[in-house]
Amino acid sequence: KKIENLISLPKFIKIPQFSLPKSPNFLPNFPQIPKFSPKFPNFPQNVGIFGISAELFPVQMEGVKLTVNKGLSNHFQVNHTVALSTLGESNYHFGATYVGTKHLSPTEAFPVLVGDMDNSGSLNAQVVHQVSSRIRSKIAFQTQQSKFVNWQVDGEYRGGDFTAALTLGNPDILMGSGILVAHYLQSVTPALALGAELVYHRRPGEEGAVLSLAGRYSAPSWIGTVTLGQAGAHLTYYHRASEQLQVGVEFEASTRLQDSSVAFGYQLELPRGNLLFRGSLDSSWQVGAVLEKKLPPLPLTLALGAFINHRKEKFHCGFGLTIG
Repeated sequence: KKIENLISLPKFIKIPQFSLPKSPNFLPNFPQIPKFSPKFPNFPQNVGIFGISAELFPVQMEGVKLTVNKGLSNHFQVNHTVALSTLGESNYHFGATYVGTKHLSPTEAFPVLVGDMDNSGSLNAQVVHQVSSRIRSKIAFQTQQSKFVNWQVDGEYRGGDFTAALTLGNPDILMGSGILVAHYLQSVTPALALGAELVYHRRPGEEGAVLSLAGRYSAPSWIGTVTLGQAGAHLTYYHRASEQLQVGVEFEASTRLQDSSVAFGYQLELPRGNLLFRGSLDSSWQVGAVLEKKLPPLPLTLALGAFINHRKEKFHCGFGLTIG
């Protein structure tokens, strides 16, 4: 059964995610937005529960983009973004971020509220709150001008060696539709974790469920994951070669689409040069690269990106500047 635009839990199976706003770059000592995922020993921040985080791959850039971040206090920040494009529509975005005063660690504070609105009036927003030391909740919604498009509620419980999560996406009592996702992850040993996820969806004239089983093995410098389910198979490998270099490989096969894909990505960081480089290559012969350069002592970050699809013979590039 086809599942559309509802779920954003860890990817046992690939389900299109919300297009939620990304947290802006905070000023020094400004608390960071916590990641909504369980923490296990030897688990890098840029690797998902059962997959490589998108942070390891370059984000596609096209046209010119200017972002201005302004911290109004230690807890509140706003940002303005202007994007000029030759392929799509140019747009303006206004974003706001609030981080509360409930500190769980030097880098985690709650509640967290993030919102982003464009010039057409479309809004993306999310609220994350740590209800207790073990329970975390998240509410997210998306509008397209004056219409609600997506909304979901997440709840997560973290035990000593396991994590259980429940997500409800786009529930509609009158139409009898929605998606319910139950997820469980158990740390069997310090290196091995096993889990399962059940996705149940219902809408008029259609009802179905998808079950996936997964395992992850964590070594001191690498992580491998395997996911098998009715939707297909998903394998990932992440390796931290050094303090500066990280690489990842992702393989996915879909039974519904009768297709498979492989993607390779890497991230190279040079702290002394204030440089961050991300590159990628996938089985569709698309090559991409993004270079980010900080320009101290000024609060400026310059980004240059280029992407080429050899199969479709398409090329595009982008330039970005972030102030603050």
